[in-house]
Amino acid sequence: MKKVLVFGTGFAGQGHAKAFRDAGAEVVGIVGRTESVVDDVAQKLSIPYSGTNWSLALELCKPDIVSIATPGGAHVTAIKEAIAFGCHVFCDKPLTESGETAIEVYQLAKQKGVKTAFASSFRYMPEILHAKRLIADGAIGEPTEVECISHFNLDRHIPFGWSHRSEAGGGRLNNNFTHLLSIVTSVLGEEILSICGEVRNDMPSAPVLKGPQFTERRNFIPKDINDPELEWKACDVEWSYTVMAQIGSPLASQPVSVLFKHGGLTPRFHDDHIVFHGSAGSIYIKGHYGDGPLYLFKNGEWQETPLPNDISQSLPDIECDTQRSWTHLAKLFVSDISGLKVESYQSFEDGCRYQLIIDLIRKNDRWVDVSNLLL
Repeated sequence: MKKVLVFGTGFAGQGHAKAFRDAGAEVVGIVGRTESVVDDVAQKLSIPYSGTNWSLALELCKPDIVSIATPGGAHVTAIKEAIAFGCHVFCDKPLTESGETAIEVYQLAKQKGVKTAFASSFRYMPEILHAKRLIADGAIGEPTEVECISHFNLDRHIPFGWSHRSEAGGGRLNNNFTHLLSIVTSVLGEEILSICGEVRNDMPSAPVLKGPQFTERRNFIPKDINDPELEWKACDVEWSYTVMAQIGSPLASQPVSVLFKHGGLTPRFHDDHIVFHGSAGSIYIKGHYGDGPLYLFKNGEWQETPLPNDISQSLPDIECDTQRSWTHLAKLFVSDISGLKVESYQSFEDGCRYQLIIDLIRKNDRWVDVSNLLL
């Protein structure tokens, strides 16, 4: 049985621990920043070791696998130490906070010969797998274009935290676009040919409050944002983005055009959705990560298409989309490390490529000035 050490005590850390247990591994320890918090989580999840010193935990627990489940800005040092220790590494998105450090950990993992998994794991949503099958079977002809549209209507006064800071791995590209790019490439093919985009910071500052965890931050929004006693800090990440990409696909004779449009702070009017268009039809999936239902446009009309039983049966029987996706990937990772043949999954190579792409988008320098064309 493979031994796993988890880094992070929040929603992701606890989710990763459950995922690896469901994958048949032994979770031998968990590490976090705050002693009281990590002890409480370890007790709740019946994890034998808890601590705040990652290096010491590696020495004492001697894991085969480490699971990195903190915000992206805390990944680099922990990943480097784990690789040096010879551990296989399962890492949530984003891989790191920048393309430069992503290249560094990717190359270190290659040099050391350890296996890696990159958990932009909503590619395992049931209706995404359904769309993948339909498109591979020719249901829409040759894929021609994709649109991924989402609006989250986040409150502009959520308390300041890691999601507001680029060095901490925040921003909507790191924490939304990564999943969507993974979804699109899982269906069409992994060859990302070209990309351009722009970002916008709609939240220049946020109030600073003590105590709120990421998943509970909405409960701590100040009732009076004009209170002169409130402390504010500057935010330096994007809350909205528009990205265009071209994906090379073995299913298409020319590159597939993709539009990613996300407004983190803007309200939705119609449903968030993912649509795959082709030369002979289209597939519409409701939900920003494709939770469904799925509709197929064929012969001039949209028809809801039920999820095949074998797809749902191939995934863990878990209601939570996030947890089910983590567990599916953890099972693939553990099986691969154990020498079993498994389907391909995303690795640090993908996470590194995504981070380099995010850096390019954030440069926001692809505009052409047309204001003086007629002068």
